[in-house]
Amino acid sequence: MKDERAAGAAADDDGLTQAVQEAGAVELLLIRHGESEGNVAATEAREAGVEVIEVPARDADVNLSGTGRDQAKALGTALGRTAAEFRPDAVVSSPYARARQTAEIAVETAGWPVQVRTDERLRDRELGILDRLTRLGVESRYPEESERRDWLGKLYYRPPGGESWADVALRLRSVLAELNNLGTGHRVMLVCHDAVIMLFRYVLEGLSEEELLDLAAREAILNASVTRFVRPSGAGPWTLESFNVADHLAEQGIAVTEHAGDTSVRPQ
Repeated sequence: MKDERAAGAAADDDGLTQAVQEAGAVELLLIRHGESEGNVAATEAREAGVEVIEVPARDADVNLSGTGRDQAKALGTALGRTAAEFRPDAVVSSPYARARQTAEIAVETAGWPVQVRTDERLRDRELGILDRLTRLGVESRYPEESERRDWLGKLYYRPPGGESWADVALRLRSVLAELNNLGTGHRVMLVCHDAVIMLFRYVLEGLSEEELLDLAAREAILNASVTRFVRPSGAGPWTLESFNVADHLAEQGIAVTEHAGDTSVRPQ
């Protein structure tokens, strides 16, 4: 009876561990969530030159904007064209509302018979005391933190109560360890955030700090874009097949939105 209860608990667990046990990994699709109300508010705040981003909820609970929902549907329409043998066996999302909604809308639109699971390791970077502040707000309210961030650069700067990019990379390494050590022959789709996708590239490709920050300075991860890694053998290193592709939005007449974060990433 004890063994039966344990087996039942494992079957009911959310998260990547359970999903990948069912799926394995020869292909990895990384999806940025659609445009969120927070993306819109942050862009408006920067353009207005104000210190505080007026978001309607805590970061984990910020919803997709109307455009973001349209993007998620367009993503689902594009994914629905995938031949059955190449469809993801598992779809795992950040638990943040904007990512979860993107995953659920896309999967439903695609008509895939797969359950969207969540894994907190895919959540966005936590900003601690800098949460909801624009760059101007940080410079005005926490000048020492602004100087420390500029000195250390994006990879290693950790705001009080928050995470550095290196911290996020650490949790992604645990995600990838599961992908690397479990069965082969199947496909996984992860719905997450722009910094998370950048750091998947950092880890999967073995980029240096300089290479990562150069990439982050010149590329913004588009909302509802697709980044694809493959390894046909199901073992060993991953190969980047495509990066930051959002053609499926333009093809369907849906707005392509950028909403980049702070582009000052290099140590100064």
